[in-house]
Amino acid sequence: MKRKRKPERADRDNPVWTKKTFARARKARDVLPELFTAATSASLLKPRGRPKTGHARTSISLRLPPETLARWKATGPGWQTRMADTLTKAV
Repeated sequence: MKRKRKPERADRDNPVWTKKTFARARKARDVLPELFTAATSASLLKPRGRPKTGHARTSISLRLPPETLARWKATGPGWQTRMADTLTKAV
Protein backbone atom coordinates (compact mmCIF):
# COMPACT_ATOMS: atom_id res chain seq x y z
CA MET A 1 0.00 0.00 0.00
CA LYS A 2 1.32 3.43 -0.95
CA ARG A 3 2.07 5.80 1.92
CA LYS A 4 0.24 9.13 1.83
CA ARG A 5 2.30 12.32 2.04
CA LYS A 6 1.81 14.46 5.11
CA PRO A 7 1.63 18.13 4.06
CA GLU A 8 3.26 19.28 7.31
CA ARG A 9 6.32 17.13 6.48
CA ALA A 10 6.68 18.33 2.89
CA ASP A 11 10.15 19.54 1.96
CA ARG A 12 9.76 23.18 0.91
CA ASP A 13 13.29 23.34 -0.52
CA ASN A 14 12.74 20.24 -2.65
CA PRO A 15 9.02 19.94 -3.51
CA VAL A 16 7.47 17.00 -5.34
CA TRP A 17 7.64 17.37 -9.12
CA THR A 18 4.33 17.29 -10.94
CA LYS A 19 3.56 17.12 -14.66
CA LYS A 20 3.21 20.90 -14.61
CA THR A 21 6.64 21.28 -12.99
CA PHE A 22 8.23 19.00 -15.59
CA ALA A 23 6.58 21.00 -18.39
CA ARG A 24 8.16 24.24 -17.08
CA ALA A 25 11.59 22.69 -16.54
CA ARG A 26 14.55 23.89 -18.61
CA LYS A 27 17.86 22.23 -19.33
CA ALA A 28 20.71 23.07 -16.95
CA ARG A 29 22.79 24.08 -19.99
CA ASP A 30 20.22 26.85 -20.71
CA VAL A 31 19.98 28.05 -17.11
CA LEU A 32 23.69 27.97 -16.18
CA PRO A 33 25.66 28.26 -19.44
CA GLU A 34 28.85 29.40 -17.65
CA LEU A 35 29.17 26.00 -16.00
CA PHE A 36 28.87 24.17 -19.29
CA THR A 37 31.17 26.40 -21.36
CA ALA A 38 33.96 25.83 -18.82
CA ALA A 39 33.35 22.09 -18.91
CA THR A 40 33.60 21.85 -22.68
CA SER A 41 37.32 22.49 -22.82
CA ALA A 42 39.22 19.47 -24.12
CA SER A 43 41.10 18.93 -20.86
CA LEU A 44 37.87 18.39 -18.92
CA LEU A 45 36.22 16.04 -21.41
CA LYS A 46 38.28 12.93 -20.79
CA PRO A 47 36.75 9.59 -21.68
CA ARG A 48 35.44 7.61 -18.74
CA GLY A 49 36.57 4.18 -17.70
CA ARG A 50 39.65 2.19 -18.47
CA PRO A 51 41.56 3.15 -21.64
CA LYS A 52 41.03 0.83 -24.61
CA THR A 53 44.04 -1.16 -25.74
CA GLY A 54 44.80 -2.46 -29.19
CA HIS A 55 44.79 -6.05 -27.96
CA ALA A 56 41.89 -6.64 -25.58
CA ARG A 57 41.92 -9.73 -23.40
CA THR A 58 39.17 -12.24 -22.72
CA SER A 59 38.09 -13.13 -19.21
CA ILE A 60 37.96 -16.86 -18.43
CA SER A 61 37.60 -19.12 -15.43
CA LEU A 62 40.55 -21.43 -14.82
CA ARG A 63 40.90 -23.96 -12.02
CA LEU A 64 44.48 -24.38 -10.82
CA PRO A 65 46.03 -26.30 -7.93
CA PRO A 66 46.47 -23.99 -4.91
CA GLU A 67 50.24 -24.58 -4.88
CA THR A 68 50.59 -23.50 -8.50
CA LEU A 69 48.59 -20.32 -7.92
CA ALA A 70 50.54 -19.55 -4.75
CA ARG A 71 53.86 -19.83 -6.64
CA TRP A 72 52.68 -17.42 -9.36
CA LYS A 73 51.35 -14.93 -6.78
CA ALA A 74 54.62 -15.15 -4.86
CA THR A 75 56.45 -13.68 -7.88
CA GLY A 76 54.87 -10.31 -7.05
CA PRO A 77 52.67 -7.79 -8.86
CA GLY A 78 52.07 -8.51 -12.52
CA TRP A 79 51.93 -12.28 -12.03
CA GLN A 80 48.84 -12.54 -14.26
CA THR A 81 50.67 -10.89 -17.15
CA ARG A 82 53.72 -13.11 -16.65
CA MET A 83 51.46 -16.17 -16.57
CA ALA A 84 49.75 -15.08 -19.81
CA ASP A 85 53.17 -14.51 -21.46
CA THR A 86 54.34 -17.97 -20.39
CA LEU A 87 51.18 -19.58 -21.77
CA THR A 88 51.56 -17.65 -25.03
CA LYS A 89 55.17 -18.84 -25.42
CA ALA A 90 54.12 -22.44 -24.66
CA VAL A 91 51.59 -22.39 -27.50
